[in-house]
Amino acid sequence: MNRTELDALPAVVDVCTAAKVMGLSRTAAYELIRLGEWPTPVFRLGKLIRIPTAPMLSLLGLDTSPPTPAVPAARPLASGQ
Repeated sequence: MNRTELDALPAVVDVCTAAKVMGLSRTAAYELIRLGEWPTPVFRLGKLIRIPTAPMLSLLGLDTSPPTPAVPAARPLASGQ
């Protein structure tokens, strides 16, 4: 996945998407989760398994904070004000 695709990920992803982000096969990802060895938190919602995106991107060393907007420089006040 490229950086644009990673930035567009929702807050939580399914196992197949998490596997793609981590460079693993779907089968390997499910096996790691089953064994309790997946390296980030795992949410189990009934039969659904979801992986939070932020910890996964942090594990990969990618900044997860939103870009800071540029703030224009303050203009000096005119004399006499």
